[in-house]
Amino acid sequence: MNTGIVVLLIIFSSGLLGVLVFFLIKSLAAPRKIGALQDQVKQGKVNQAIRSAKQILAKEPRNSEAHYLLGSAYAQDGKNELALMEYKTVNQISDFSGICKEPAFRKDIAALFIQFGQEEEALKEYLLLTKLEPYEPSHYYNVGRLLETRNKGGQAAGYYRKALEVNPRYSDSWFALGQLMYKAKQNAEAGNALQKALKLRPDNYKAYFYLGRIFKDSRNYTAALSAFENAQKDPDFKLKALIERGACFLAIKNYSRAQNELERAIKISDEDAESPELMHARYFLSVCYERTRNLDKAIEQWELLYAQKRTFRDVAEKLSQYQELRGDDRIKDFITESPEDFEETCKKLIEVMNLTITDYVSLDEGCQITAVERSAGQWRNTRKFPKILQILRTPDTIDLPSVRNLHELMKKTGITRGYFISSSNFTRSAYEFTESRPIDLIPREKLQDMLKQSEQMGKGES
Repeated sequence: MNTGIVVLLIIFSSGLLGVLVFFLIKSLAAPRKIGALQDQVKQGKVNQAIRSAKQILAKEPRNSEAHYLLGSAYAQDGKNELALMEYKTVNQISDFSGICKEPAFRKDIAALFIQFGQEEEALKEYLLLTKLEPYEPSHYYNVGRLLETRNKGGQAAGYYRKALEVNPRYSDSWFALGQLMYKAKQNAEAGNALQKALKLRPDNYKAYFYLGRIFKDSRNYTAALSAFENAQKDPDFKLKALIERGACFLAIKNYSRAQNELERAIKISDEDAESPELMHARYFLSVCYERTRNLDKAIEQWELLYAQKRTFRDVAEKLSQYQELRGDDRIKDFITESPEDFEETCKKLIEVMNLTITDYVSLDEGCQITAVERSAGQWRNTRKFPKILQILRTPDTIDLPSVRNLHELMKKTGITRGYFISSSNFTRSAYEFTESRPIDLIPREKLQDMLKQSEQMGKGES
């Protein structure tokens, strides 16, 4: 054989061998680099891992594992936006044959999508996870949660139930289902679901909050108060639970306890004064003050509310109603005076009406008096017909049921004339009811005149 040809063959063989050796070394080195990078991430050597990953990607831009580990390092370093960018690249390459396992990856990227408000993308990831791991209830739960935030309650409930089909002991789904049913005003179903959630996880204190709401709606205030007491153990629900307890005590007319809970709620609140929770706390507290005749404090709360939102509930009406008190001490004293002084004032009002009291009974917000007409001279022995009077110092407008109750009492006792005196006013239906019945309605304006007359009578006697 020609010597030159032999030389050429030797050179070619050597070169081919070198190329093979080069690629062999490279193929062996690449896994070692990825392995070292993975160790750096596991050990929390974030800066070193980021440098190593970038070195690998400079030579291999489509190395899915390097992108994944770089994203993991960024996430450890709190640079979640950069982490999401790397994970999106992994998603595009879609190679899960190495250390990057698809289920774990999709959980991580879904969490990042939620963090950055990309809920539609997160939903796609969790739907994929229900296919990859159909035995895992949390995936169905997360799909339901994301659907619920998009106001698709019916679909959300379906996925919560799928989670429970996979694992009937999955407490989070029972809670989510109960909360959803409560919002849909399906209280019986909601209560059952929430009770199951608590049975499986007694420290799920937010479940107590919604149970409390259900008890409160059914006027089972004892059970509601207990549930809201437990709900306070969840920091996110403490303020709301205190306000709800205040509202429960208000409903059962335990004004001192209601006041304590609501004042605590306002004290611990670090939210903006315009938050709905805090505004409701102030409003309920103003009702407590009003009911206990602490009108100066009630007005203070109304003024704070009015400054924040002029159309909030009936605050503007309350301020207008009590504005008159500042110019008329008689009505203010009538509303705020002690029970003993109030009784004396009522007796003077009876004198103004030329009546004599035969019976006095205290009521929650006033009194009920039976009286007869005074007589003098030749009419002294004339038969006297009793009259019944209800005198209330209430901030509420007197409606038809209250006036009807007085009429029923008159029929029961055989009394033919009644008077209803109030520091507030009466509704149109109340006036219409008395047009054909022997009851006189005396609203705040007439009461002011009567108080003035009683004051003048007192001065005359002195």
